Amino acid sequence: MQLKISTRLQLAILLVAALTALLVTLASRWNLERAFVGYLDQLAVERFEEVLPRLEQAYVAYGDWHAMVDSRRLWFKVLRGDSAPDDPTRQSFDTSLDTTGAFSRLGLRSADGNWVAGYRGTQNLLRREPIAVNGRTVGWLVLAPFTGVAHEGSRRFIEAQWRVTAIVALLAIALAAVSSWWVTRQLLAPVTQMAHAAKRLSAGHYDLRISARTDDSIGQLANDFNSLAATLQRNESLRRNFFADISHDLRTPLAVLTGELDALEDGVRPLNPEAVHSLQTEANHLKELVERLHELALSDVGALAYRMEALDLSALVRQAVEALRGDLEEKGLTASVSTPDEPAMVQGDKARLNQLLRNLLHNSSRYTDAPGQVVVSLQGFDGGWLLQVADSAPGVPASQFDRLFERFFRVETSRNRATGGAGLGLAIARNIAQAHGGAIAAQPSSLGGLAIRVRLPRLQST
Repeated sequence: MQLKISTRLQLAILLVAALTALLVTLASRWNLERAFVGYLDQLAVERFEEVLPRLEQAYVAYGDWHAMVDSRRLWFKVLRGDSAPDDPTRQSFDTSLDTTGAFSRLGLRSADGNWVAGYRGTQNLLRREPIAVNGRTVGWLVLAPFTGVAHEGSRRFIEAQWRVTAIVALLAIALAAVSSWWVTRQLLAPVTQMAHAAKRLSAGHYDLRISARTDDSIGQLANDFNSLAATLQRNESLRRNFFADISHDLRTPLAVLTGELDALEDGVRPLNPEAVHSLQTEANHLKELVERLHELALSDVGALAYRMEALDLSALVRQAVEALRGDLEEKGLTASVSTPDEPAMVQGDKARLNQLLRNLLHNSSRYTDAPGQVVVSLQGFDGGWLLQVADSAPGVPASQFDRLFERFFRVETSRNRATGGAGLGLAIARNIAQAHGGAIAAQPSSLGGLAIRVRLPRLQST
């Protein structure tokens, strides 16, 4: 069964917390036992140093060690430094107060190494010191290491610490489980919301938006999702407008052609040069529209043929303006051009750059009122050339500058092709500029109309 990402994340956090608690518990217990045993050995060494002078005094008092052989009462009396009167009826001494367990680990040996009292072992001793009286070694005091915590009080202490550590570990795991659930819920809630939103988006609900509550990566992801939804919504609107515009632009000349042909067939209109010219005009409109659509489709996919070479952009601009000057003057527009004296070298395709210039000039001729003017200028800047085609009134609202380069978009809402054109020229010009590594933008013209600015990279000398 495939687990949800939230479940997997919770299990991962819980597993890490459990392993951490287990390792900390085992390390704490090991360190506690090791440190505690070391602590007991250190206290036993201190007791060892306290007992050594007492044994020297006992040897002087009794003359030898015979009194201590098999006499636990006398042995523990010396160990404890008991100064109470000797009571023959007292058979044992309470050693429970010795929490270090040193009494059970201390042993007395005679000078020749024979056992006298206390600890009997002879190997792995922690300490061994001579008992000297008047400069003569009369015995040996030995201390065995605390190899295991056998003392009842010490054992209970270790067990209590182990229980506390285990309880703390279990509480830590429980806290990790709760916190992992909360963190996972808080962390994945926006992701889950975006997953549901993505399903709705794929179903065509492009108006859907997600609120970005944070400024972290999740918030940035939500903003990117909203940008994607806005782009899809805009593209869907463009697609619908595209089909509406295509149907309109194709329907009009086809309706005219059909009407003209019906009139000729019915004899309502005679077949004369004027009728043929009218049919030819509508056919040319259809041909131009189809060619523009074909060029736009090719430029969108980057399939237009570009033969790049070194070109003088100044000469190209002047030639394009002179070629269209007559058409501009027929519409009551005066054209002027300003270019640098030196060559403006670029790497480009001559035919496509000519097409870009013609589209910009045709756009100005369609939308500029007569009498008016069109000013074409070319100037250099760091790393490139700035080409500008500016015209006189009417202008374009600033809110529509970015939309001017959309296919079939025209400020002229009446859709009159006599003034509005097909609405594809600037879209094709944008693709050509981008194919040359440049950019195109629109801004208000100082003449009262629109200024289209094209930036092209300068040809680097080799």
